[in-house]
Amino acid sequence: MVPRHEAILRPMRHDPSITSIDRALGLVDRALRSLTSSPKAARPKPVAASPGAPLSVEARRLSGALMRVNHVGEVCAQALYNAQALTTPNPELRGQLERAAAEETDHLAWTAERLNELGARPSLLNPLWYAGAFGLGLVAGRSGDAAGLGFVVETERQVERHLDKHLERLPAEDLASRAIVRQMRDDEAGHALAAERAGGVRPPWPIRLAMRIAARAMTTTAHFL
Repeated sequence: MVPRHEAILRPMRHDPSITSIDRALGLVDRALRSLTSSPKAARPKPVAASPGAPLSVEARRLSGALMRVNHVGEVCAQALYNAQALTTPNPELRGQLERAAAEETDHLAWTAERLNELGARPSLLNPLWYAGAFGLGLVAGRSGDAAGLGFVVETERQVERHLDKHLERLPAEDLASRAIVRQMRDDEAGHALAAERAGGVRPPWPIRLAMRIAARAMTTTAHFL
């Protein structure tokens, strides 16, 4: 059996009956679903072995802010993968990217559900984050298969490090959020490895630096808004 994270990079058969207009309409539908609807996960939400101690008001507020940032990251993941799928001329890679976006929906659903449990709201700027990530995805998709996959590698590596930091910052008693973040981190590491094995070429350091700066601005703002 192929691990789930490797399945996103398996070739998929191209359907010539699907036109560019069909794909564009599909992307609009996915954007609206990402921003306005309750996403449905294909996998059960990760759960902790025990419920843990009740959260204080302060701990609940911190967890809510951190999970809001993580939810923003998943909104951006939808935009990045969908934009790259729209622009790549390679039908096999297009299918792979579309499958990746579908798998990231699990994370989107888990973080949205956890936000609700914590009594926290999603970021008010989600449409802005989606639009910005979509623009980056368009650029990556126009850069060729190796560069596009390399963009996936770098993005996922940065997200993996970001989630490691959140595991350090989340309240120790918030076992529910920790279980979700831990599984997300493991999935992102697997996605990066699969893209790397498929031929992804790491972006030059100025691009990697720009990606880090943009991510820092987004996560800092989303913590509050």
